[in-house]
Amino acid sequence: MKKEKEVNLPFNLLPMPKVLLVEDEKNFALVLRDYLRMNGFEVVHAENGEEGLNRFMEQHFDVCILDIMMPKKDGFSLGMEMQAHRKDVPFLYLSARTLREDQIKAYRLGAEDYILKPFDSELLLLKIKAILNRVNKQAPEGFMHTIGEYTFNSKLRLLKHRSGEEFRLSPKEAALLHLLCVHKNDALPREKALKQIWKEDTYFTGRSMDVYIVKLRKYLSFDSGLEIKNLHGNGFCLEVRS
Repeated sequence: MKKEKEVNLPFNLLPMPKVLLVEDEKNFALVLRDYLRMNGFEVVHAENGEEGLNRFMEQHFDVCILDIMMPKKDGFSLGMEMQAHRKDVPFLYLSARTLREDQIKAYRLGAEDYILKPFDSELLLLKIKAILNRVNKQAPEGFMHTIGEYTFNSKLRLLKHRSGEEFRLSPKEAALLHLLCVHKNDALPREKALKQIWKEDTYFTGRSMDVYIVKLRKYLSFDSGLEIKNLHGNGFCLEVRS
């Protein structure tokens, strides 16, 4: 990286977007990890492709940054397996490989970008911002959600059942339900919800979130096809069966 200054990003991103960084060069990875954290990102670092795939399968990420030449599993194989599991998670490559064939292969695999090392760190942040903004604009959920027999306006914090019953949610209730809707029928990691809504992951904020989950279950109890499930050791899942 050519620049190491902090960049103040006027981005309309969700708080603490989560990045998976898969890079086997440890010193470079630590510098990049700290730089991204300094600029408002949550970063999980994996030291090889195999570990990267395990982290990807275990957690939810907003964007993934992959090296190509890595032990155990190269970046191309990793990108292919990630795409087979979840096509909606964008990824890009950081690589010292300058061959045109490598860049073509990366884009054919579905990569959002191919950035050559060394690179301008501010430019990398702008590229990540552009990717996340595009993904967020394309997301069908927006602020209006249909959940079984309910509609939910997360801006107005208004939850409506088709019977006419309405609930005006508190800010934290609405933020938590919004995240559950965004991850509908998928895992919402506890740490992601805690850091985005409560801004910290502690025993006390965890207990507070559990109380809000109980409240949301009560609001959604009119529809037997809905269930907020506990995922042991991972988080929650808003399961929509109807």
